[in-house]
Amino acid sequence: MIDEGVVDLHIHSHFSCDGDFSPAELVSMARNHGFRAIAIADHDTVEAYPEAIKAGEKAGLEVIPSIEITTVFDRREFHLQLPLVNWQSQALRYIIDSMTQSRLREAKTRIELLKKQGVSLDWEEIWEKSNGIPPLGVKIARILLDKPESREHPLLKKYYDSQGQPYAPFLFYQDYFSEGGPAFVPKNHISLEEVLRLAPETGGVPVLSHPGAYFQRTTRQDLIFLKSLGLQGLEVYTSYHQPEQVGLYRSLAEELDLVVTAGSDFHGQIKPSVYFGLIKEGSYDMVNKLRERRSRA
Repeated sequence: MIDEGVVDLHIHSHFSCDGDFSPAELVSMARNHGFRAIAIADHDTVEAYPEAIKAGEKAGLEVIPSIEITTVFDRREFHLQLPLVNWQSQALRYIIDSMTQSRLREAKTRIELLKKQGVSLDWEEIWEKSNGIPPLGVKIARILLDKPESREHPLLKKYYDSQGQPYAPFLFYQDYFSEGGPAFVPKNHISLEEVLRLAPETGGVPVLSHPGAYFQRTTRQDLIFLKSLGLQGLEVYTSYHQPEQVGLYRSLAEELDLVVTAGSDFHGQIKPSVYFGLIKEGSYDMVNKLRERRSRA
């Protein structure tokens, strides 16, 4: 199969709760950018499928089924992609159901802790504005900061100044939901080890998202251990990485025989600095290498 063509293997749709665009809109954007293929890797859901694949077929663009699973490893939050996943597999349904319940518990606890800070917010309001998808922290922050009355709250005024407003949901997340914050909730999601064990049953090829992200801080020893459990790929080119991190993780991927992948982690307004097409290094040979790993499983 020809290796040529631009790809982005890490894009989020509005089924991801914190994304802004429908699968069809993402396909149209990718087509306009001259992409050959994209993977919609929504947080802990595959609701984008099969709609996304049908939209791709109509537009002449390959859509590679995927998902980004929120896991816990060594007391840190790790995100794992499963490109080429069978979104109808029982193993994947088990993972998604587990994540849905843990994310609901996390979101409800966060809201209760925020209320203790004197913030006007309730679960019914958050749930209604989340379209039935368990809300992530940045989604909760976005809903809160979109409320007109929040502008007058003394604790929230800093998120509306000219410097903070474009990044307000992330600034709020760092202040309130990060470890040490007043609404911090310890992670109690499915373990990365369990997801790697189940991955072959899902048909997906396990690829670790943004290893250098501040909440993962993935080390060489982490990767050696995760490779022993079935990790097959590493997202080297990502909006999370500085040039020195790209060099480090590319070197580690080559050393450990992990497939190098590229993904922007595009969401939309929630990440204003991550625009569509930001990552240029994605190439179709990455997809072929992932398919080769899948055929070995």
